[in-house]
This record gives sequence, C-alpha cells and structure tokens, in this order.
Amino acid sequence: MSPKADTVRTSLDVPRSLHRQVHEAAARKGCSARQLILAAIETAVREAPAKPGKRLDLRNRPLLPRTGKPIDLSNDRIYDLIQFP
Repeated sequence: MSPKADTVRTSLDVPRSLHRQVHEAAARKGCSARQLILAAIETAVREAPAKPGKRLDLRNRPLLPRTGKPIDLSNDRIYDLIQFP
C-alpha cells in the first residue's frame, strides 16, 4: 500500500500574500509548505473543543411564554430596558 493511498487531495484558494508567507515560513523552518500546512491543520484539530457549545434553538420553544396579550414596546422603551455601551 503506497503512502498516498490513504490521503485525500483537496484544494483551496489562498491570498497571494499568505501563500508567499507560508512558503517563506516553511523555508525558515527547513520544511516544505505542505509539511507546514499539515502541521498547522493537525494542531488546529487537536486544540479544537471536543464538543461545540450549545446553540440557542428557537424552533421548539419561544423565549417568552405566550400570555395572549400583545407586547407593547416602543423603541424608547427598548432603549430604557437594554443598557447599550
């Protein structure tokens, strides 16, 4: 089994300046750009949280319980309730 048998070829568009910087950094480290990129990807995967944070799901339940009464809020009242920096 050849080493490339267990790989996947992919491509992405990289800004020219970043492409140049990657090749320069690889030269400074004495490795290929491919090796540098793979090491960066492996580091990012290793450091990523195992489980993403819980997202707010508004499809199943409303933020406020229904009271049957309309909510009467003006822009002025909203600005009174929320402290903006």
